[in-house]
Amino acid sequence: MEISKNNNFPLELKDVEPETAKLLMKYFTGEHTGFVRVGPKGYFLPHKYKLEASNIYNMEVRPSDIFVDSYPRSGTTWTQELVWMVANDLDYETSYAIPLTERYQFLEFSVFFHPVMKKRFYMENCDSARKLKLLELVSKPATEQLALMPSPRFIKTHLPLSLLPPTLLDTAKVVYVARDPRDVAVSFYHLNRSMRTQGYVDDFKNYWNFFINDLHHWTPYFEHLKESWEKRHHPNMLFLFYEELSKDLPTAIRRVADFLGKTYTTEQIDKLCDHLNIDNFKNNKSVNYDLMRELGILISNEQSFIRKGKAGGWRDYFDEEMTIQADKWMAKNLRDTDLRFPHLQE
Repeated sequence: MEISKNNNFPLELKDVEPETAKLLMKYFTGEHTGFVRVGPKGYFLPHKYKLEASNIYNMEVRPSDIFVDSYPRSGTTWTQELVWMVANDLDYETSYAIPLTERYQFLEFSVFFHPVMKKRFYMENCDSARKLKLLELVSKPATEQLALMPSPRFIKTHLPLSLLPPTLLDTAKVVYVARDPRDVAVSFYHLNRSMRTQGYVDDFKNYWNFFINDLHHWTPYFEHLKESWEKRHHPNMLFLFYEELSKDLPTAIRRVADFLGKTYTTEQIDKLCDHLNIDNFKNNKSVNYDLMRELGILISNEQSFIRKGKAGGWRDYFDEEMTIQADKWMAKNLRDTDLRFPHLQE
């Protein structure tokens, strides 16, 4: 097993055991080399992360940067649009005209773009110079693109705070959104089946077991949340719950506005709520990753990138055994923290 560390990246990078990696690559067909565990918490990422770890950790953060951070499928896209609209004085015209994927850089996306898959996508799109140019853009490390971008920059990431620049919170704004892990797993399962960079090929029950045993991208899930939860009182950190957004969107918008130093009228907030309403959001081409669909990275099917936007939908997928397993897993991981999902306290 290879273990590496360098002076520019202080955390240990440990290759996942070959037998485990081989098993996982059978189920996640987008990866062709293997995986690494990062740092003392063992964050699980594709092997290619080794190439980007130092560049991400050491990137220059600007005071005007706004990061939206989360574990995947926690309401990230919803929060991105909310944050961008609030920060940009409710500029609906630009929001509809420019896709969210162009308004935000996805910090570590290139890590999930395995060379084998990149070559495959190139072959499939070789009849279009425009598509090849777009493919090059989405597969290029975001740190290189961000260095050339004017301020203010909007940055999306699923990395935990410990893998991001250590100066981040003292320099820029971070909005972190968390969601019930059972709903996260269901939503991420569907995305993993449709995103060919992951390419999951088995059933949900097996997927759930990978998820809770920290054998899936960006896990361990609870360690990810706890890092930001512990910093929730930092003046540059706003910690949101998906369930709060779902239950009382106007209040969540006001919290984001206060955090970003903006003030809006009740009428303006009502209009933004309508814009962010899940039914309208699902039909908004600007936020539905049409570029990924066009390039064949996201498999075209009847389902939009934005799914049901439903809290508690996990009950449709869990049998009794999984429900008991989830209860025990959550209780164990919440034992040493005051982190609580608001809907579970009602």
